[in-house]
Amino acid sequence: MTIINATAKENPFFAPFATPYETAPFDRVQIEHYEPAFEEAMKVHRERVDQIASDPQAPTFTNTIEAMEYSGEMLSRVANVFFNLLSAESNDEMMDLSQQLSPRLSEHNNYIYLNEPLFQRVKSVYDARHASDLTPEQVRLVEKYHTDFERSGATLSVDDKEKYRQLSTELSKVTLDFGQNNLRETNAYEMLLTDRSELVGLPETLVEAAAAKAKSKEKEGWLFDLTAPSYMGFMKYSSRRDLREKLYMAYNTKSVKGGPYDNQENIQKIVNLRLEIARLLGYDKYSEFVLKNRMAKNDTAVFELLDELAAAFGPVAHQELDDVQEYARQLEGSSFEIQPWDWSYYADKLREDRFALSDEMTRPYFELENVKRGVFGLATDLYGLRFEKNPAIAVYHPEVEAWDVYDANGDFLSVLYTDFHPREGKRSGAWMTSFKGQYVKDGIDSRPHVSIVMNFTRPTETRPALLTYDEVKTFLHEFGHALHGMLSKSTYESLSGTSVYRDFVELPSHIMENWLIEKEYLDKFAFHYQTGEKMPEELLQKIVDASNYNTGYATLRQLSFGYLDMAWHSLKEPFEGDVRALEQAAMERVQLLPVVPEACMSTSFAHIFSGGYAAGYYSYKWSEVMDADAFSLFKKNGIFDKSTAKSFRESVLERGNTEDPMTLYKRFRGQEPTVEALLTRSGVKR
Repeated sequence: MTIINATAKENPFFAPFATPYETAPFDRVQIEHYEPAFEEAMKVHRERVDQIASDPQAPTFTNTIEAMEYSGEMLSRVANVFFNLLSAESNDEMMDLSQQLSPRLSEHNNYIYLNEPLFQRVKSVYDARHASDLTPEQVRLVEKYHTDFERSGATLSVDDKEKYRQLSTELSKVTLDFGQNNLRETNAYEMLLTDRSELVGLPETLVEAAAAKAKSKEKEGWLFDLTAPSYMGFMKYSSRRDLREKLYMAYNTKSVKGGPYDNQENIQKIVNLRLEIARLLGYDKYSEFVLKNRMAKNDTAVFELLDELAAAFGPVAHQELDDVQEYARQLEGSSFEIQPWDWSYYADKLREDRFALSDEMTRPYFELENVKRGVFGLATDLYGLRFEKNPAIAVYHPEVEAWDVYDANGDFLSVLYTDFHPREGKRSGAWMTSFKGQYVKDGIDSRPHVSIVMNFTRPTETRPALLTYDEVKTFLHEFGHALHGMLSKSTYESLSGTSVYRDFVELPSHIMENWLIEKEYLDKFAFHYQTGEKMPEELLQKIVDASNYNTGYATLRQLSFGYLDMAWHSLKEPFEGDVRALEQAAMERVQLLPVVPEACMSTSFAHIFSGGYAAGYYSYKWSEVMDADAFSLFKKNGIFDKSTAKSFRESVLERGNTEDPMTLYKRFRGQEPTVEALLTRSGVKR
């Protein structure tokens, strides 16, 4: 007790944050604060759960479900900061600590969900939910808790509960290992070029960025690594085929070469542990367990979607491949065979030739500050939102910005953190997350703290951050997730914001991407960073004309990830084979380019092995079906139509998981989604 009292005086996690909007005091948080805060938070949470479980009063929604909802406030406070920074601002010390914390947190979770008296109280409220005077949202919360208990082993026998404990603890550790191996392997690789002849084909933007990166590491030359702007830029522009191959192999053999960061054994452990857990809970395979609580409901529906899209886009993709192959032969000779490390290079050259369009032509019009105004401005145009930078809010890195977000009527809605550029300690990719969710307690609407994290092109000594078209699209995508979080109007945090089914959560993000090929929207922010001139009409038109370029290839590539995910998670027997062999078999139907035997996607497939999308990667394509269908209503009524935006906000963005997602979708759209709008938008069907 003395330790806790002593610690509490200087540990910021021991009390609600005394900061603007109770934002995380990043300027005060030290690594030594985390472990005692976690220990105290778990202790407090267990005590409150014990009180609920032993309450002599008959179980009610208020004394059981609602009491549980608010029982882990301190744990949420510390976990939201620690685990978000573990992705965005990590180091070896934090990664080591996460390894220590993982089994303790897993055991803590089991302490709650395998608590028999507690489950009986939850079940009692669940059984009486329709006979009680509960609101629809309260019924939804009761059902969520009951499902969570069932899916966490609450109905198992005593022996099987113990087995579940062991399996879930081990699984949490192995998934953590997988993600950390990926981050360490990514950070470990560098390709330092010291001869200018090795830079042939690279635009000056990329060259300057590579020089700045080398300088920051106190090295002479130009440094390229496996972060998105560096890797993708080099693969697209470098004329040096040997170096493209070298970088491709580094990227596509992450965690599969043996050594301390190899993930092959981790994959075997993860899929087998998941299968064993699913079997323990009465399912034949893990995908069956997961999909029961998704819009898809079962394997059959997922494969039908993947197969339907593969059949529709397959012929288009093969024609695109033929076109790029023929173009490459015109440049390199009739015997030239395109390899995976050639695709981006020749596909981009053909795009430039066919549409007179390249990233370097559009990049000057996508200066980051202008893009921010454009992205925020879209939320203003649609929903009346206002964004004000707030320097009084502490941030976790000097590059991060904090924004106050206000509704059209002046009401405070949310804090938004933006974090744009790659750095050591930040994992690759782009994501949205929350440091605090939205909820209503004691009549007070506690607003969310939302963060969007990206890995965009950095500014250089001579230029500001100039983004590619795809980076702007990524910004809009993550901002769509942010809106889903910021506009939430739920009573309970467990149901608020983005706490929805995986195959619904991507709808608010995907739909935002649609505006980027609308001239009326681009005209609002696409200004040349030096002259301030609007993007010329002809360049705007080229973007629109090229918007479906290689859509078949891109679709089949994404479908291949969906098939791979399902291959791993629809196994009915423990996996003891070769990781690469399973992967190649899973992707074979939609494989376009030659297979590179050494390459492996699975060992760096963080989405499914450490990121929550297991048996759910198909949701990206399902969400595209929904977003195309949903955006067709904006196209019909006007892309800035206030009433359509109001309907989407009220039917989808504000509702979280308070109702079934298909109910919410149909409330907005008036019908279930079909693939027709996606096929039309992609140019596959006219």
